[in-house]
Amino acid sequence: MAADQLSRVFSALADPTRRDMVARLAVDDATVNQLAAPYDVSLQAVSKHLKVLEAAGLVSRSREAQRRPVHLEAQVFDLMTKWIERYRRQAEERYQRLDAVLAAMTEDGPGTTQAGTTQAGTTQSSSSEGAAS
Repeated sequence: MAADQLSRVFSALADPTRRDMVARLAVDDATVNQLAAPYDVSLQAVSKHLKVLEAAGLVSRSREAQRRPVHLEAQVFDLMTKWIERYRRQAEERYQRLDAVLAAMTEDGPGTTQAGTTQAGTTQSSSSEGAAS
């Protein structure tokens, strides 16, 4: 079920207008009219966007006298963060392994492998006898 909700959340946030609404709701609750103000769309279109966000669990609506403010449900971001963090950690571990391999290659010197041979297959000498001839 969590994967289904995660899919709905990412799908809802795929639309730039909805992402903007979420960003605005992160600052403070707002009514549909307040959310619609900066857009050149109908109130019905804004309501449809809000229904998508609501179905994904990103927002909820409450009643305050005559007002029906829209509220951002921040706990849904925990679900997204956990999912993203898992893959970020895996990527970080891969980068650390790559860093270790690169560091080992650098310690052996440019053009050498860990066994001390050059890429051409000859063993490197610590003296400069080959340079004199």
